[in-house]
Amino acid sequence: QVQLVESGGGLVQAGGSLRLSCAASGRTFSSYHMGWFRQAPGKEREFVATMSRTGKIAYPNSVKGRFTISRDNGKNTVYLQMNSLKPEDTAVYYCTAKIGASYTSSYYYEDEYDYWGQGAQVTVSS
Repeated sequence: QVQLVESGGGLVQAGGSLRLSCAASGRTFSSYHMGWFRQAPGKEREFVATMSRTGKIAYPNSVKGRFTISRDNGKNTVYLQMNSLKPEDTAVYYCTAKIGASYTSSYYYEDEYDYWGQGAQVTVSS
């Protein structure tokens, strides 16, 4: 079973930056399709970013140009760099992994993923 642990959350002012990290267990991390979702109070979980094992990346328009997903297979870690943060980015951010993903497919829905971290709180003040 894959275990995921997020870190790097906190409180920042609008316009600031924050980097989240997600450390994953497993000996085959390079084969995982990784993603980030977020959930604000009273709202459904929202897709934020995804990256395949071959480097295919996708973002929704709400974060495109501000957020960047990356991965370091040698460290079994995926990152989410968040710049130009807005108050509406405030949420709990979850790291997720899909096992046995296609080389070419992208995954945008939470029920497509297999494992989840506990979440990291990100709060953006105005």
